[in-house]
Amino acid sequence: MNNATWLWMLLLPIAAASGWWFAKRDKRSKQEESAQGLLYPDYFKGLNYLINEQPDKAIEVFVKMLEVDTETVETHFALGSLFRRRGEVDRAIRIHQNLIARPTLTPDQCNQALLELGEDYLRAGWFDRAESLFLKLTEPGAGADDPLAGEGCTPQMMPALRSLRDIYQQEREWEKAIHVASKLEIVTGKKLNNLIAQYHCELAEQARQQHDIDEANRAIKRALASDPDCVRASILQGDIDMLSGHYVSALRAYKNVEEQDADYLAEVIPRIVDCYNKLGTPHEKAGYLKQILQKYAGVAPLIAFAELLRDQQGEGNAAVFVAEHLNKQPTLSGLACLVDLYLVGSEDKTRGQLLTLNTAIKKLLQERPLYQCGQCGFSGKSLHWQCPSCKKWGVMKPVQGLDDRPEKAGGQR
Repeated sequence: MNNATWLWMLLLPIAAASGWWFAKRDKRSKQEESAQGLLYPDYFKGLNYLINEQPDKAIEVFVKMLEVDTETVETHFALGSLFRRRGEVDRAIRIHQNLIARPTLTPDQCNQALLELGEDYLRAGWFDRAESLFLKLTEPGAGADDPLAGEGCTPQMMPALRSLRDIYQQEREWEKAIHVASKLEIVTGKKLNNLIAQYHCELAEQARQQHDIDEANRAIKRALASDPDCVRASILQGDIDMLSGHYVSALRAYKNVEEQDADYLAEVIPRIVDCYNKLGTPHEKAGYLKQILQKYAGVAPLIAFAELLRDQQGEGNAAVFVAEHLNKQPTLSGLACLVDLYLVGSEDKTRGQLLTLNTAIKKLLQERPLYQCGQCGFSGKSLHWQCPSCKKWGVMKPVQGLDDRPEKAGGQR
C-alpha cells in the first residue's frame, strides 16, 4: 500500500466527520447555515485533493476546516497523534500548538494539549522543551477538573511523570530520575523500589568512575535500602571492596547474590573464588563450592571446583569429577572443561582429535550469547542492567539454557 493510498484511508474518515459536523451545525439555525455554507466548497476541495493524490494539500484544508471548539478538539488530538505515530512530528506540533493558543479550551483540554505537545517534542528529540511542559503538568493542582484524578492530580500527571522519567534516563540525570520515580509511586500507588535501586546503582557507578569511593558506598547502601534484593548493588559492593583490598567484606557481598537471585550465580562465582584465593583459604573455598554444587547444577561452580581438584589432585581426578557431573547435567562449557583436562595428558595419537573437538566447542561458545532479556528476548555478550531493546531494568540475566543454568539440584529451580 503506497503512502497516498494510506493517507486516503486515514483522512477520509476525518473528511467524513468534518462533513457530518458541518451538516449538524447546519441544522441549528439559518444564521449558522449561511456561515457554514461558505465552508462546503473547502470540504469538496479537500476531497478533490485526496482523489488527485495530493495529501499534503488535503491535510491543510481539513485542519483549517476543523474550528477548535468543544466538539472538534478531540478530532484535533486524534489527527495530531496519528501524525506523531507516522513520524510527521512537525505537523503534530503545529496542530497541538494551534490548540494551546485557543482560549476556549477547558483546563483539562489545555493540559491534554500540553501533554501531546510534550510528546511531540520528545519524539523530535527536543528534550528541554518536552521537560518544561511535562514539569508544568506535574505541578500539584495544575488545572485539575477531573473528580477521578484525586486532589491536586490531573489525568495528565501520570503520563507526564513517565515521560520525564524516560528523559532523565536518556540524559543520565539519576537524581532527577529518582525524584520522579518517587512521585510516580505516590501517583500510581505502585512500588518502584527495584527501579529506584537501579538509579542509585547508576549513581554508585558514576562515583566509582570519579574515584569517590565513599559516595559510591553511600549510593549502594541507598540502593539496598530501596531494594534488599538488588543483585547489582551487591556485585558493585563486592567489586569496590575487592579493589580496596577488603576481601572478607567483598566475599560477604558476593555471597548475598545467592539469596537475592540465584540466576546471577554464574556472574559472581569467579569473583568469590578470587576472594578465597586472595585470602589464601583453599579449604573454605572447597567447602563453599561443594555446598553450591549440592544446591545448584550450574556449570560455573562445576568448573571452579574442577580447577581446584586439578590443582590439588591432578587432571585425571578432575576429569573424572567433571565427567560424572556431565552425565547428570550436560553443558557445552562443561564439555569444553573436560576436553581441556584430557588434552593435558593426551598422546599424539588422540591429541589432534581432541584439539579439533576443543576448537569446535570453543567456537560454538564464542558464537552463543551470554545474556538474554527475560522481557523481550534481546541477547548479547555483555550484561546490561537496562535492556537496550525494551528498556526494562534488571531483566537481563546469564543465559538460561544448556550453559550456566543455576538449577536446583534434582532439576528444580
